[in-house]
Amino acid sequence: MPGRPKFIRPKFVDALAGFGVTFGTMFKKSVTEQYPEEPGPVAPRYHGRHQLNRYDDGLEKCIGCELCAWACPADAIFVEGADNTAEERFSPGERYGRVYQINYLRCIGCGLCIEACPTRALTMTNDYEMADDNRSDLIYGKDKLLAPLKPDMTAPPHAMAEGSTDEDYYRGNITASGVSRPAADGATRREAAK
Repeated sequence: MPGRPKFIRPKFVDALAGFGVTFGTMFKKSVTEQYPEEPGPVAPRYHGRHQLNRYDDGLEKCIGCELCAWACPADAIFVEGADNTAEERFSPGERYGRVYQINYLRCIGCGLCIEACPTRALTMTNDYEMADDNRSDLIYGKDKLLAPLKPDMTAPPHAMAEGSTDEDYYRGNITASGVSRPAADGATRREAAK
């Protein structure tokens, strides 16, 4: 109605409504984490630090194809491939990643590099503590990215498992002791070779 004055809400009512939220939370039990002494749980599928994986005999899975670097939208990955030789073999097949670097100052943790990897050489771990006070220490090389050697693995460079092909590696038929692919008669290939 045109002749009636509008009700104007006093400003202190707005202030009281805002403080109501504050007063309501003041008496709730606080949730305090004792980080870093007691780190909290991490979701199983959390994307943290990258890891370059190895085969069971210790050879590296990375073949230096550079597909992860091409897939990275932040240009955080640098890979330089090189050829394996008979004397120095770091991975099965023809090539390996001679230089592998991830710049965690640029990495956005999207996981596109993981999807692009044809050999599952690159995966992401649950490790999220990568803070540092030096920018150059946040560029991880192969020394920090390679999965640690298990006790039954041999550090590369070394020859492929006796009697194996690169296909045996890619199909997962290699163990720390050699080839475990079943032969035609049901015995393992290693037993058939004896």
